[in-house]
Amino acid sequence: MGHALLLASDVKGNISSSSSTTAANARMLTTQSRQSAYRIVPDYVTRNAPLIWLHSEDPFRPSDLLEHIQHTTPRIDRDRIPDLPPLDLDSLELLNNVSNGTSRVALTSNDDVTTWPSWILGQTPDPSGRIANATACIVILVEKSARDLDAFYFYFYSYDRGPNITQVMEPLNRLIEDDGGGMHFGDHVGDWEHNMVRFHDGKPTGIYYSQHVDGSAFDWNDNGLTIQDDRPLVFSAYGSHANYESPGEHVHDSALIDYCDAGQLWDPMLSANFYQLDPDAFALSRLALADADDASEANQTSFFYFKGRWGDIQYPDTDPRQKTVPHFGLKRFVTGPQGPIVKQLVRKDLFPDRRHKKPWVQWAVGIFMSWYPCCVRGWRIWMSATVVVVGILVMALCVRLGVKRLRQKQTGYKRIDTEIPLNDMTMVDRQGRYREEESIG
Repeated sequence: MGHALLLASDVKGNISSSSSTTAANARMLTTQSRQSAYRIVPDYVTRNAPLIWLHSEDPFRPSDLLEHIQHTTPRIDRDRIPDLPPLDLDSLELLNNVSNGTSRVALTSNDDVTTWPSWILGQTPDPSGRIANATACIVILVEKSARDLDAFYFYFYSYDRGPNITQVMEPLNRLIEDDGGGMHFGDHVGDWEHNMVRFHDGKPTGIYYSQHVDGSAFDWNDNGLTIQDDRPLVFSAYGSHANYESPGEHVHDSALIDYCDAGQLWDPMLSANFYQLDPDAFALSRLALADADDASEANQTSFFYFKGRWGDIQYPDTDPRQKTVPHFGLKRFVTGPQGPIVKQLVRKDLFPDRRHKKPWVQWAVGIFMSWYPCCVRGWRIWMSATVVVVGILVMALCVRLGVKRLRQKQTGYKRIDTEIPLNDMTMVDRQGRYREEESIG
């Protein structure tokens, strides 16, 4: 497989094989033999892996994938799916076979999320940055050539809290009515965020940060990045967990603000599973760390192929938990996301090849917000209105003058439909000269 992945033995996860047989065989392996059953993760993938600064006041921490699955129930259109076996990271794919037409399976919370059950809050890292007994990070390596490799670092949270009125920029915040409880909108169960680091000959060349429906990208030597011991720092936004390269306030979607700070350090590499994705077959296989002493007994790849939602679908308006933001139609609770399989893991550039297309409302908000500071805020709106009115009047005057001149050109010469014989024209000409001579004489 070239420079990027060191081959120990080529073992691919067989999703369709019996899970009981796989588990029985795996239990017979020693730690050393289990390590040799997987390809080895290149050391530069962990050496240059991101370090995450969680927001100091964010109650929703990284979450264990299996615990999330165990506290949710697969449903289609809110109806429970009967006769399902126990689900885990090695069996989640089977839910793709029970989808109903265009409706996908949604892993729906067993608890009322407004009561903040403990599992939905995730786990806080210890002082070393480790999350104990949890897998909250998935690393997927995509080998583009013998010299080039993309490493995707996925971070999982059981809950995403959207913005509230304090995170809406002026003047749009005046259009949102605060219910007194600081209502957030755009909340959803399940949250996948990621960074992608591109390597050439084992050296990092660039990094991508996921941010809501889009993201940002930087060259590795960009002054905007902070590199600590060869590892880029990532600042996870309060509630939304969008990834940024620096602390402070960050504007997204033209009018919303994310807050980041260096609150709690999380080292995702201490709670991660590692995989390789074959870009041609789009098949996932397990990897192992070179110095690991606790290699897993299972491939745990089935979760990747699950195409459904990792959280509840949007609650209907009849649900007492659901609320709507006036004027904008934004909902407090929206549908949970799909997983890493839809994140365009095979891409040409740091950005996904197919970028998110903004709806016309978002374009309009973007244009308005770009004009607001210089042309609309306070007294500036009257000056801008005056300029616009004068401009319209000048344009109207120019159009009127142009039309008038055009009509004059068209009416300056008019064709005579009656034919005049040439002899008559000669006689008229002679008579004209005769009268002229008489007047002179």
